[in-house]
Amino acid sequence: MKTISIISIPVTDQQRAKEFYLKLGFDLIVENKMGPNQTWVQLGFPGAQTTITLVNWFENLTPGCINGLVITLDDLDAEIKSLNEKGIEVGKVDQTPWGRFAAVTDPDGNRLSLHQH
Repeated sequence: MKTISIISIPVTDQQRAKEFYLKLGFDLIVENKMGPNQTWVQLGFPGAQTTITLVNWFENLTPGCINGLVITLDDLDAEIKSLNEKGIEVGKVDQTPWGRFAAVTDPDGNRLSLHQH
């Protein structure tokens, strides 16, 4: 095994979620119809090996069930300011021995953790 390539993020409205993740800094990689009421929406950060896909077809993945997906960044304070300017609310910053963290929640309640070493 080499790497995790795609993480499925369960959402109710793929277009609403896509707009959120684009504001968060993801790039759209692929968006293609898969069948009736199904679209493959894949996003990722520039140069990253791991991507996400916004899914609404897995019965065992309930929108809002993701908690703690960690996104590493260089400057948490600057990122919080940028996200707030885009209308994305960021939770309080927690200082830990392994870095600084702040949570952000997508429109379906999936919780992502922003992390600065």
